[in-house]
This record gives sequence, C-alpha cells and structure tokens, in this order.
Amino acid sequence: MPFLSSSHLSHPIAITLCFSELSHVMGDLVLQKIAISGPTLASMIQRLSSSPADLDGLLFGHVTCIALSTISDDSVQSTPDSQFVATISSFLSFPSLLSFYDSLGRVDSSRLTLTNLNQKPLIGWFSFRRKTPLRPSMRESSVTRSLPSNPQLYLPVQNASSESLFAPSIFLLFTTPLQDQFIQTCQYRAFQFQSSNLCFNPLSIDIVNIGPAFRGHYGAFSPTSALPFLNCELRSSSAINECRNEENLIGMKRIAKDQSELDMCAEGMQIGRLNQLIGPEAVNYTAGLEDLYEKMLCKIESLARLVEASSAKVVEQENHNRKLRYKVARSAGLE
Repeated sequence: MPFLSSSHLSHPIAITLCFSELSHVMGDLVLQKIAISGPTLASMIQRLSSSPADLDGLLFGHVTCIALSTISDDSVQSTPDSQFVATISSFLSFPSLLSFYDSLGRVDSSRLTLTNLNQKPLIGWFSFRRKTPLRPSMRESSVTRSLPSNPQLYLPVQNASSESLFAPSIFLLFTTPLQDQFIQTCQYRAFQFQSSNLCFNPLSIDIVNIGPAFRGHYGAFSPTSALPFLNCELRSSSAINECRNEENLIGMKRIAKDQSELDMCAEGMQIGRLNQLIGPEAVNYTAGLEDLYEKMLCKIESLARLVEASSAKVVEQENHNRKLRYKVARSAGLE
C-alpha cells in the first residue's frame, strides 16, 4: 500500500464528502470538505499512474444525512445538528479523454443513463493530465457544468429530514508536477461546481484512517454479513438431528445452497458446524466460532492472493502492449 498524505501521494476503491448542515445558495447544495479513504485513493492513482496517456472517469456513491452531537462545555459557536456525507464507493475510468463528452465539453446524456451506468448513482467525475496546472480547464468547467443540468442524474439524500437531492457537481483533478522528480508524485485537488455563480469552489481533503480523527466517520456504521440465513428457533439436539437426517430433495437443495453461500466467505467450514453455533447450545462451541473466524481470514487471504496475481498479469500485459506500440511507432517512422 503506498504512503498517503493530505496533499500528495508518493507512487500510487470509498471517498467521503462531508458537508455541514444543508445550506442552499440559489438551489445549490454547498459542501464543506472532502474526506477520502486511503485504499480507494491509492487504487485511483495507481490506475492513473499506469496509464500511458491522460484519461478521465466517473465517480459513484451515495449521500447520507448523519446527526451530530452538539453537546460541548467549551464550544461558544453553535454547531450544525447534522452533516450530509457523500460516499464515493467506486469509480469508472476510461482509456482516454472525451469519453462521455465532446471537444466543447458538452456531455452526451445517452452515455450516462442508469442502464449504461449499471444502476450506479453518479456523484461526479475526475480528470487526469500530466504536467499541467492544478486548476480546471475551460473544457473541464463545461463538462462539470453540464452534469447537474440532467435531472435524471440527481441523487436522493438518505436519512434526510426533508426530501433533498444532490446533483453530481464534484470534480476531482489529478496531475503531476511540471518538472520531473526522482519520486513519482501525483497531485490532486477537489472542487464543487456552484451553478448559482458558475464557478468552482475548492474544498480541502482529509484522508480517512490517517490519524485519530477518522473514528467519527464510522458513527453510523451498520455491519452486514454474507453468511447464509439459518433458522434460529430453539430446538433440542434430537430435533436438529432429525432435521439433518431429512434426505428429501428440498432439504438437500437448501443445504447445498447454504453451503455454497458459506463457501463464498469461509474456506473449509461445513454448514452443519455453523448451525451448531446458533441457539442455546452455542455457548458450548466457542472453539468452533474461533475456527469460523480463522477460515474467514483464510478466504480473505486467498482472495488477496488472487487480486495480487491478477494485478501482476495486468501490469505485465500493459508493459507488453506498451512495447508493441513502441515497435509499431518506430516501424512507421522508419517507413
């Protein structure tokens, strides 16, 4: 994992945009700051750094209203009662510029339909260009201005007291220093486009998980599990055994389906052992629960190895393609 700082990244997906209480400026939703998780930022910049040319892409996520605690003994100024947090959970990069817009910055709405976006809510876009100033160009300004003009791309705010919509007005700009450096460096900056005055509002960026202040980002965390649903009703051991001994087709299909779901998140764990961890007899199976966690960690490690191997293959293929393009260009020059 590369080292991340709040201003730059030395060698390269959920981005979180934090706002204060909803404030409207002629219909605009004004953001206060941006926070980004290290893994997502590193994944984005790794993709940008490995690209042979400039590129751009889309940012996806959701917006949630989070209540804040305003109790403070030494606070003089009043603080907002809630924050609106927009989390960018994924991104889609294109191999080159002018991917969903023309040379004048006019967005092609037919390429940004929910069907083409795989039903992912759009929250903004990003652009990467090397050795250029860290400020939006005229074309990038036109593209960012065109995105909020499509009401179909508006994003509903979750858990808001009143019905609120967020327009995809976020723009992340990535670039490299004007002069070559010994360390590969990527600079970035975030903006929000204000449609009321047709200008960009620069926003500060905080990196989540660096420093003790990140803990507040998980106040509304709700855990989810991919484990299969099992019946938790109180039953005796004899009843459980009778249920297990059922060899009818429906029971066997259900067990096979549950086992398949369990194999997705834990390696080598049988559905029968997991069933023993539910109900009044679970206290007698502490070792089995620890074994379940161990096998879930084994599954995560195996997935990490697969991702590492696939990433190495992608890098190898990109290097091979780069050599082929060099040979083609060289042969064309000789002719």
